[in-house]
Amino acid sequence: MGTVLNDKTKTGMVCDMKNGGQKTPGSLRKKGRVLGALSNIRFFLAVLRARPMFAIGYGLVFMVCLVAVTAPWIAPYPPETANAAEYLQAPSLRHWLGTDAVGMDIFSRIIYAPRYDLTIALAATLLAAVLGSSLGAIVGYYQEGGGLSSLVAAFVIRASDVLQAFPFFVFAIAVVAVIGQSIQSVVIAIAFVNTPIYLRLMRSQVLSVRRMRYIEAAYIGGVSDAGILIKHVIPNSMAPVLAHLSVNIGWSVLLAAGLSFIGAGVEAPTPEWGLMIAMGFQNIVTGQWWPSVFPGIALAVTVFGFALIGSSVEVILDPARRRVLAGSIGK
Repeated sequence: MGTVLNDKTKTGMVCDMKNGGQKTPGSLRKKGRVLGALSNIRFFLAVLRARPMFAIGYGLVFMVCLVAVTAPWIAPYPPETANAAEYLQAPSLRHWLGTDAVGMDIFSRIIYAPRYDLTIALAATLLAAVLGSSLGAIVGYYQEGGGLSSLVAAFVIRASDVLQAFPFFVFAIAVVAVIGQSIQSVVIAIAFVNTPIYLRLMRSQVLSVRRMRYIEAAYIGGVSDAGILIKHVIPNSMAPVLAHLSVNIGWSVLLAAGLSFIGAGVEAPTPEWGLMIAMGFQNIVTGQWWPSVFPGIALAVTVFGFALIGSSVEVILDPARRRVLAGSIGK
């Protein structure tokens, strides 16, 4: 019985015959990217097996994000609905983690809180990373060039030094006080405080990358400064920024909770961990510990998870530590 060939099959056979039965360069590059991605995934899974604490960090953050997404379906009570008849109820089958001083269910508020805390932290961290990395790349590239660009770069560095001289928390409070109290204000304040960190990280990395031979070759080849920055310098300088991102998200969650704790963050009755701790803090002295303790535990677990993820990213992106870890995994 003969075999019927469609037009696509015939075309493929003709292409293979023209290429001597070999794959085209495009297909080889695609296959190489796929194999590289699979290799990175296998190495990542091996790292998690070799360092169980890293796996715990990813698990904790995954659980927090899952709770934030599914909060409307698993919360037994509305998070902002008060019931004066059930104020300061101890943990029970009716209220698993008890109620606060105005009768709001603590469990419902705790599982809604990541929606606000993680949104604030992610938005502020990404905004700070984009602004700080962009400024740091430009400053690092032009700092040693001389002329007006060098003076501007020096001015930006000194300005970042002045900003970092202030205590982060006090400076964030001042920013919120100037632009007003709202979630957007908290995001801007945290991003403004964190921007100098990314600026200095990127600047220090760019100062070493710009001396590489391939940067000189690109410059001699006629590539513009913008092209060198976008295509060569920034992609090869992002490792410390990416390693710091996850740690900074946890720090931003903590900073957002701290601002809410002192009344400079989100406004009541928004379900937010720092605000919940502040609302229940005065009841600890009279024996009602649950309004503050349970939100504090949730906050600590979340920050701890992001810290572990930051440690894993730092190990994976650092070539020297990656080689050491790969050697230990191989053994």
